[in-house]
Amino acid sequence: MQDAQRAARKLGLQLHVLNASTEGDFDAVFERLVQLRPVALAIGTETLFVSRSRELGALTVHHAIPASFALREFAIAGGLVSYGGSITDAHRLAGFYVGRVLKGDKPADLPVLRATKMELVINLKTARTLGLNVPLTLQAIADDVIE
Repeated sequence: MQDAQRAARKLGLQLHVLNASTEGDFDAVFERLVQLRPVALAIGTETLFVSRSRELGALTVHHAIPASFALREFAIAGGLVSYGGSITDAHRLAGFYVGRVLKGDKPADLPVLRATKMELVINLKTARTLGLNVPLTLQAIADDVIE
């Protein structure tokens, strides 16, 4: 968080950190966001947010807040953009580990592998609703564009 605060200051931006520890906190956080009128919102990848990505996507659209999140479900639910590790790639790696363990390898002996495929999903419908123009060059490099 300190790195993000430093980076924001260097760019002349103000970074507000709002916390929610339960789904019940979402309404209060979004009320505060409406008051702050942010240029953009980045949602963290805590378990609560991952499990409620669809609800968060709907809330960002309802409150007209341009937002990004790591999971594609967020953009599918109406969030503006998602950028994060590919769930398909992560599942493929999980399958690799399961296969090796079933063949008798000890889990402690297996190499540490990380998913390296990143996915960018842009929701153009949401962009239009927010009055944003997404450059064609950005659309061209996206893994998925929701019309």
